[in-house]
Amino acid sequence: MKPLSRFLPLAATFLLLAYALQASAGAASLQQIRQRGTLLVGVNHVAPPYVAGAKYRTQESFDQIVAADLAQRLGVRLKMVALTAQNRGQALAQGQVDLLLLNLPDAEAAALRASASLLPTAYQAGPKLIMRNDTDIKRLAQLKGRSVCLAQGSAYVGTMAANYAAREKVYPAPADALLALRTGVCDAAVHDDAVLNGMLALPEWKKFSASLPLKAMPVRLTFALRPQDDALRAYLQRLNREWGSSYWPAQQKKWINDVAFEVYLDQNVPDCH
Repeated sequence: MKPLSRFLPLAATFLLLAYALQASAGAASLQQIRQRGTLLVGVNHVAPPYVAGAKYRTQESFDQIVAADLAQRLGVRLKMVALTAQNRGQALAQGQVDLLLLNLPDAEAAALRASASLLPTAYQAGPKLIMRNDTDIKRLAQLKGRSVCLAQGSAYVGTMAANYAAREKVYPAPADALLALRTGVCDAAVHDDAVLNGMLALPEWKKFSASLPLKAMPVRLTFALRPQDDALRAYLQRLNREWGSSYWPAQQKKWINDVAFEVYLDQNVPDCH
């Protein structure tokens, strides 16, 4: 047994070296991504693939739009991987994804910054709660027990129940959640203020402009990379500069128009009340 024990530290060293080499092999250099032909992006939520004949739905977050744009620029296919707050750091470190694209509040960004390089985009938003103008909800405390509609992929899922004891109803997409508000299924709806403010300017949304300020930190759509992925980080920094001031207003305007049209097409009953 004594000779065997002499080899145990050496064996452990080899195991650590093998793990380090495996992690290094998974590093997302631009060359490796292009050679593979697929960009692996970790996100909070992956929408089900579109099925022919089904109703098309715009998704809550801009992560899919940005990831698809990035993959197209790189000339590769896109594969989005749904990750949780608990496993996303490990997935990135082990090379299971090339990067993360997340709507991060400041607290989560600070925690992730310890193990990843963060590149915020220019898209920043906070939660906005909207209701019918004739609502009887006048204070945040009155949200207790009331129904609030949200969409899958929203950074605010869970916060309305935790902070205000509201009953959350989570729908597959923003149009479904907003339609439920219009038809009286929900007392309120919560989405990004960066898009809802623009939607409320549309004539058909004027009577759903009642709002209460929510106590929540804004979120910013952010790329998270491994610290060693210098070439990818430099590429994304150039891309962020290239998008400048025109990319995001155009994306927000398209989201507003598309979601408003999806609600219009599906609303086959009058607004409640």
